Amino acid sequence: MVDTGSTAWLLGSAALVMLMTPGLALFYGGMVRARSVLNVMAMTFVCLATVGLVWVAYGYSLAFGSDWFGGLLGTLRLAGLHGVAEQLVGPAGNQVPLFAFVAFQMMFAVITVALLAGAIAERARFWTWTLFSVVWVTLVYLPVAHWVFAPDGWIAAHLHVLDFAGGTVVEVNSGAAALALALVLGRRHGWPKQAVRPHNLPFVMFGAGLLWFGWFGFNAGSALAAKNLAATSFLNTTVAGAAAVLGWLLVEQFRDGKPTTLGAASGAVAGLVGITPGCAYVEPIGAIAIGVAAGVACSFAVSLKYRFGFDDSLDVVAVHGLGGFVGTLLIGLFATASVDPGGVNGLFYGGGFDQLWRQAVGTLAVLGYSLAVTFLIGWVMHKFMGFRVDREAEIDGVDEAEHAEGAYELAVQSGRRGSAPAGALGSHRPAREETR
Repeated sequence: MVDTGSTAWLLGSAALVMLMTPGLALFYGGMVRARSVLNVMAMTFVCLATVGLVWVAYGYSLAFGSDWFGGLLGTLRLAGLHGVAEQLVGPAGNQVPLFAFVAFQMMFAVITVALLAGAIAERARFWTWTLFSVVWVTLVYLPVAHWVFAPDGWIAAHLHVLDFAGGTVVEVNSGAAALALALVLGRRHGWPKQAVRPHNLPFVMFGAGLLWFGWFGFNAGSALAAKNLAATSFLNTTVAGAAAVLGWLLVEQFRDGKPTTLGAASGAVAGLVGITPGCAYVEPIGAIAIGVAAGVACSFAVSLKYRFGFDDSLDVVAVHGLGGFVGTLLIGLFATASVDPGGVNGLFYGGGFDQLWRQAVGTLAVLGYSLAVTFLIGWVMHKFMGFRVDREAEIDGVDEAEHAEGAYELAVQSGRRGSAPAGALGSHRPAREETR
């Protein structure tokens, strides 16, 4: 019999996670220059279309279907989701329709792919990206999701890594893939000598707020019911995000002399990333510690792209990759079975180093697989299709070149209302100005 309360909880959580994708589009859109805002928003938004269809066609089946190849991948038995509309999943007394769980997990896949757009913002071809989203979710996301989320996946069943809501599947996976794509496409013209400033910080702040709001569905929704674990995850998500904001801002104050709104927004996301894998396994004090660690570590890590010379446009590697790595690893320190009897005690709760090494091995396995396979996919598509726009299109504006649109229509000439040129916010400034 269907548990209607749990079903409502899961569907509501799925809607919250879906909201994270337009939230991410605003967050990314505000961080780029005015001439590129529509392109990065379109790259994010189109993932709802491509990944959504892949998920129904074969994605859910490969990620959560019965095991194939010893914990590496599911079968295609549920491809197309034909004839399973009445099927229920979950423990007795707490069962929900299969389709509710399918929809919830679909939104995880969508946001994971969308995150990658930030690494190559302002220089990617839209249609190549659209095809890439299909190939990447098939060859990278689905296997990793099976390893970690499926009960018989090798990381979950054999290595016993704890990852409640996707620290490895979503965060480390996207961070490693972002690094691979940034290496394949290369640097933006003029970077890093030419400073690149966000063109609309209110967009960034509003987008971060929507992401934080949606993250409650991401983390608390992963309890699959309105129960103790959901309440724990909700509270831990809140305090980790809060702690990370302060951690990031304090780093900015001591390093740069001023706290910034961009830092506050980025810190919030870093903390939410960090607590995602362990939100149901730690006490609130542990969540605060994880949030501070993620906020401080990610704030310092942003500068690594300048040191090593890879152009990760919107810091996906530093915030999602490192934040996910830190959060997943720290489960081995702060996890306590008093929060979740199905969990374990970490090092600080008398559990020794056993869970810590498991978390490290599982995280590194996901990182290595995602980095290698994404690099191969990106290289092949770049070589044979062209993944990057040409120099003129990048300088004049990717929005105009790829979509024949501009984000801001400010000019009225000769009594006629016309479209402003690409990058209209900075159209009165020289082309070299960083906010254009």
